[in-house]
Amino acid sequence: MVKIGIIGGSGVDDPKIMKDAKKQKVNTPYGAISDLAIVGTVKGVDVVVIPRHGDSHRIYPTNINFRANIWAMKELGVTHIIAPTACGSLKEEIEPGHLVFIDQFIDRTTKRHQTFYEGVEVCHISMAEPFCKKIRSILIDGAKSLKIPYHEKGTMVTIEGPRFSTKAESNLFRSWGADTINMTTIPEAVLAREAGICYQPIAMSTDYDCWHESEENVTVDMLIETMHKNADNVKKVMIEAITKIKDWECDCREEIKKAKL
Repeated sequence: MVKIGIIGGSGVDDPKIMKDAKKQKVNTPYGAISDLAIVGTVKGVDVVVIPRHGDSHRIYPTNINFRANIWAMKELGVTHIIAPTACGSLKEEIEPGHLVFIDQFIDRTTKRHQTFYEGVEVCHISMAEPFCKKIRSILIDGAKSLKIPYHEKGTMVTIEGPRFSTKAESNLFRSWGADTINMTTIPEAVLAREAGICYQPIAMSTDYDCWHESEENVTVDMLIETMHKNADNVKKVMIEAITKIKDWECDCREEIKKAKL
């Protein structure tokens, strides 16, 4: 049975999109999750929402308990995760307000637990194709039908934060061919793969980071303003996709079976 998880954090972790929403505490071996899970339905499909940064956006990216959040999703029976995230654009054509259905990442985090298998078993999970192609295809169809500006693919750089990049860093990431930058996709995506859950981000561009010579450098106010203006587009795409996600066979959910020594 399909159960959709939404790990929010960009103004889209909104329980109002759900029917019969109720909050639920989940205990995990890794401590507390970011906030109480919200369980309910969207168009008849079971959905679980966890606000990534907690109530009132109070948790720094580094301090998010990613392992607890993904463990809770698995414990609640989630089979597929859609993960909205704000991001900076590293490409001229990815304008603020555009959605990007990323298909690759570059990990520049330094302080986060990357695996459930610390000191228990040895696990080398494949991340060659780190996100769910099937969910991404459905999300793209939704954005297309709703006439929302989008980009079918992109590489996300996830930095440790909480500071924003220097111009040197931003230009370095551009030289690597990266398209977007954020602070939360990793290790969330890796842990979802270890948990056998299909996972796909929706990246919403809010700014041009700091590389663009004719645009203002990213600020918190800029990020929040663009995020609030475009959060409804992300919600619409998610709602459009939720009823189309099926309990399909998928490499995302099989990789863990091949990863342990």
